[in-house]
Amino acid sequence: MSNVEVCVVGELNLDLILYGLPKLMELNRELLANRMALTLGSSSAIFAHNLAVLGTSVGFVSKVGQDPLGKIALERLAEAAVDISHVVSGAAGTMTGLTVILPQTQNRYILTYPGTMFEMQFSDIDMDYIKSARHLHLSSFFLHRALRPQMVELFRQAKAAGLTTSLDTNDDPDNKWGHDLLEVLKYVDVFLPNDREAKKIAHTDDLSQAINFLADRAKVVVVKRGSAAAICRSGSEQVSLIPPAIKPLDDVGAGDSFGAGFIHQYVKGSRLEDCLAYANLAGAYSTSKEGGTEAFRDREALDVFLKQQTTPAESAK
Repeated sequence: MSNVEVCVVGELNLDLILYGLPKLMELNRELLANRMALTLGSSSAIFAHNLAVLGTSVGFVSKVGQDPLGKIALERLAEAAVDISHVVSGAAGTMTGLTVILPQTQNRYILTYPGTMFEMQFSDIDMDYIKSARHLHLSSFFLHRALRPQMVELFRQAKAAGLTTSLDTNDDPDNKWGHDLLEVLKYVDVFLPNDREAKKIAHTDDLSQAINFLADRAKVVVVKRGSAAAICRSGSEQVSLIPPAIKPLDDVGAGDSFGAGFIHQYVKGSRLEDCLAYANLAGAYSTSKEGGTEAFRDREALDVFLKQQTTPAESAK
């Protein structure tokens, strides 16, 4: 039915990023930014775009509004050769989502209008298309409010059809980290939280305890840690790898790019250590330009970066 290796199910929207804002965000004042970027946003779309650029064939399943934002987002995915034939249009009146990001020195404010991402449901998904792929990936578990009640069924059917699977929850805006996620993890081969998310899901402040908890539920747990060593755990085997030491320009989407790098190697059957090393490279490269996909739109620079970089490693059992 299709030639896609990885089918990504998830949200699709743009990111509006405002840079150079004052440290103190005073109410009722007109605050000025010194530059802005309007880029392809959303964890799922950034993952799909960058995975396709790395050379994996990708299909995307989502819902967008009948508006210019949705059109721009789809055009960006198509430019990367992502198959968008199974993206459906939402009801008239509901717009494509938009995320406004306000970076500060070390952290950032993230404001999201969900739009059609709250509307996508199981009936919008062509399961025959999903099953024609080799791997299923989903991002932003907690933002898929209409799909969430049947998320277990989505992953169960994918596994029954012989697909490998991966999941990146991202943040929970309600800060509840619901128990239904644990049911889905039974059908997840590669789980990709960052260190904060891992601890939130496991309800502990200790990362080692969180990894132990998650490793009992997902086949492979990969914890993203920014500039610190990323950790990959499978059963009793654990590997940590330090990412390349580069000066980041913008870390928006770096975690999604990391995930794309890992899955790009994982679907090839690479060793987990090699998957982790490549994930570190993809995540680091993402930070070289503003926004989650802008660096990957420069394929020549990507090729040069991948050839030049080496990743120091430290193994831990």
